[in-house]
Amino acid sequence: MTEFATRRVTMVDTQVRPSDVTKFPIIDAMLTVPRETYVPRDKREAAYVGENLDIGGGRVVLEPRTLAKLLDALDIQPTEMVLDLGCGLGYSAAVIARLADAVVAVEEDAGLAAEAQRVLSNEGVDNAAVIAGPLAAGAAKHAPYDVITLQGGVETVPDAVLAQLKEGGRIGAVFMDGAVGTAKVGYKIDGAMSWRSLFNAAAPVLSGFRKERGFTL
Repeated sequence: MTEFATRRVTMVDTQVRPSDVTKFPIIDAMLTVPRETYVPRDKREAAYVGENLDIGGGRVVLEPRTLAKLLDALDIQPTEMVLDLGCGLGYSAAVIARLADAVVAVEEDAGLAAEAQRVLSNEGVDNAAVIAGPLAAGAAKHAPYDVITLQGGVETVPDAVLAQLKEGGRIGAVFMDGAVGTAKVGYKIDGAMSWRSLFNAAAPVLSGFRKERGFTL
C-alpha cells in the first residue's frame, strides 16, 4: 500500500466513520479516490488533513468530514444526475461520480476547470464533465438535476440555481453567517425549498452566493 493510500484509510477511519457516515458507497468512494491527485502539487502532503484545504483564489477542497456528511444526507442514487458547483480541481466530482450516474461540475476559473477536466480524464472518471462559467449560473443546459452540491460556503442560493433542481430533488450547502456555518440540505417540494439544518461546518463563501448588502444610514 502506498503512503497516500495509507493516509486515505486513516482519513476515513478518523474523520469519516466517527462522523456517523455509514453508507458504504461513500466510504468506498473516499477510500478509492486519490485526494492528493486533485490538489495543487505543492499541497499534496496536506491532502489528508482534517480541515478545508486552500487551493487558491478563495477556494478550498472541503474537509473530508464535511463532504462525507453532506453526501450521506443527500443519499445520491446510482441513477441520478448531479450538479457540482465549485468543484476546484475535481475531487468532489470524482467522489460523487462513484455514487451517481453522471456529474456536471462547474468551475468559474477557466484554467482551473481545464485542469480539473484533465485530472478527471487521467483518472478514468468518464461520467463527470467540467464546465467553465459563473457558479451562480449553474449549468442550465443539462438541467434539471436530481441533486445539487456546493463545494464552498453560501449566504444564499440564487434562484437560477434552484430552478435547475428537479421537483423532489435535493441540494446540499454550507450556509455561512459571518465565521459560523451550518450544513443544510434543501428539498424542492411543490416548487418551493424546504431546508433542514444538519451539522456545524465552515467554508469560504463562493462567488455569486453572497447576500445583497442593503445600504444602511
